[in-house]
Amino acid sequence: MEELAQVLGVPDLDPALLQHALTHRSFAYENGNVPNNERLEFLGDSVLGVVVTDTLFTNHPELPEGQLAKLRAAVVSAKALAAVARTLGVGDHVRLGRGEETTGGRDKASILSDTVEALIGAIYVQFGIERAAQVIHTIFDPVIEKASELGAGLDWKTSLQEVAATEELGVPRYVLQSEGPDHDKTFTAEVHVGVQVFTGGTGRSKKEAEQEVAEIAWRAITGTTDATSPASA
Repeated sequence: MEELAQVLGVPDLDPALLQHALTHRSFAYENGNVPNNERLEFLGDSVLGVVVTDTLFTNHPELPEGQLAKLRAAVVSAKALAAVARTLGVGDHVRLGRGEETTGGRDKASILSDTVEALIGAIYVQFGIERAAQVIHTIFDPVIEKASELGAGLDWKTSLQEVAATEELGVPRYVLQSEGPDHDKTFTAEVHVGVQVFTGGTGRSKKEAEQEVAEIAWRAITGTTDATSPASA
C-alpha cells in the first residue's frame, strides 16, 4: 500500500485511511463487516466530478454545455477510471473477498473504477480539495486531453444512430439484460442495426452498457480499428 500511496503522490496518506479506501465490500462481508470503501467512493465520485468539470469549463470556453457534459462523461466513465486504475496498479492492492478473488475481481472494471473514486475520497478527507485536485490533475489531465480528441466517442449512441442513418440501416435497437442484486447490478447490452446484431456491451448502468455496445457497432460499421465482429441476426 505504501507503493500505491507513492504512485498517487500522497506518501503521507494515513495508512488506515488508505486501507479503508482499498477495502471492497466482499472483503468486508467475509471479515466481520469491517468498514468498506463505498462511502469514500461516493465522496470521491463527487470530488472527481467537480475537478474535472472545472477543468473542462476553464480549458474549453468555446464548447456549449452539451459538449462539456459529453466530455465529462467520457473522462469519469467506469471504462476510463478502470484504465487509470490499471495504469496505477490499483488492482494489486484491493482487498477482496475469496469469491471476487477467484473470479478475476482484481481486473473488473466496476471494482477498479469504484476503488479509484474511493482513493480520491480518502485523499479529500485527509487533505481537502486542493491536494485532492492536484492528485486528480496529475492522473486525469492526460485522460481529459484524450477525451477532447474522441470525436465520435463522446456519445457512441448518437454516433451510431448517425452512421446507421447515413448507411440506411434503420434505427438501432438495444436489448438489455441485468444480473445481480439491486444494489450491485451488472447490465449487458446488444444492439440490432439492420440485419446485424452486435454484442459485448457491459456496465454498471444501462447507459454504460448501451454506450459500450454502440461503440462496438460503430467501429464495425465504419471499419474503424478495434471492431468486434457482429453476429448474424
